[in-house]
Formats: sequence, C-alpha cells, structure tokens
Amino acid sequence: MPIIKSAKKRVKVSNKAAVRNSKTKRSLKTALKAFTKSPSSKSHAAAQSNIDKATKKGLVHKNKAARLKKQAAAKAKAAGVKQAAKAKKATVAKAAPKKAAPAKKPAAKKAPAKKKPAAKK
Repeated sequence: MPIIKSAKKRVKVSNKAAVRNSKTKRSLKTALKAFTKSPSSKSHAAAQSNIDKATKKGLVHKNKAARLKKQAAAKAKAAGVKQAAKAKKATVAKAAPKKAAPAKKPAAKKAPAKKKPAAKK
C-alpha cells in the first residue's frame, strides 16, 4: 500500500478507470457477439457505436477499430442486412432575443509617421 498521499490518490483513480474500461470492453464484446449471432441493422448499429466509443476512450486502437467495423460490414452484407441510413439530427434554430448592437466608435485617425533624423557618423 502506498504511503505518499499522491500515490494513494493514483491508486483510487486507476481503480476507477479500470472499472470504467472493463465495462466499456465488456459492452463492446457483448455487442459484437450479439451481431455475430443474429445480424440485423439494429445490432450492426450497436456494434459500430460500441466500437467507436471504445476507440474514443483509447481502449481500442483506431486501426483495429477500422478493421472491426470493416469485418462487421462484410458480415452484414453477406447476411443481407441493409444498413440503416444515418438519421441527421434536426437542429431547431431557437429564436434568441436580439441584443442591440453596441454603437461603433469612429476609427481614430493615425498621425503621419515622424521621420527620424539621420544618424551622424
């Protein structure tokens, strides 16, 4: 057991991270197995989502994630699963109350640059 206070904190933080990482890895494995067992557009989307989450958190290398997604897509195509079109989130522009534009000050006129006297030799 560490004696130094910062080392004790590192143990706590690393334990929390280990639990979080194991949950993410477990959900990734579960999603991939569910897709392999019964390929459907819903399970394919879930598998891809979990792959992306694991990659974003740094648990899976980006090249491995790309490989897994490619393999999943190939299995989906072989099984005749049509990929669900990505639904774009409709962003509703909220009417924000307009603020009065601050009055602009006229630009200050620049004085002509003064010439420096030539250095004497």
